Amino acid sequence: MKIGIIVYSRTGNTLSVAKRLEEKLMAAGHDVKIEKVTAVNDGEMDAGKIQLSNIPDASAYDTLIFGSPVRGFSLSAAMNAYLSQLAVLKEKNVFCYVTQAFPFPSMGGNRAIEQMKKICESKGVKVSKTGIVNWSNIRREKMIVDIIEKASGLF
Repeated sequence: MKIGIIVYSRTGNTLSVAKRLEEKLMAAGHDVKIEKVTAVNDGEMDAGKIQLSNIPDASAYDTLIFGSPVRGFSLSAAMNAYLSQLAVLKEKNVFCYVTQAFPFPSMGGNRAIEQMKKICESKGVKVSKTGIVNWSNIRREKMIVDIIEKASGLF
């Protein structure tokens, strides 16, 4: 299966989860590639004003895994802008995850995941599973492992 892990990562936390996912999925025999979403105006908080400088082609994959940090208790503006500009995603498996600095999902993670799901579902797919990593939570490693297991369980 051809899997695209498309991430926006400012500090490297979201990317580190993507790399662990890539490793696990490749070990299972899948063709996996990590692609990064980048923005010229990285600090912008309004998705409508984001200027993307790298726009991965999601159509090249059978399955998509989207990863993003939480910013301002919401989905990062760069990932919001990227997902919003995507064409229809019908017939693709989609998994979403977010990372956040705060210790509890109720501090922006839940909202960001719901925003990701809503955008993806507007493109014609049902998001099969999701995950949240609360970076300052003492159970962070377990959260990362849970995301890896959930994503691996799609195949």
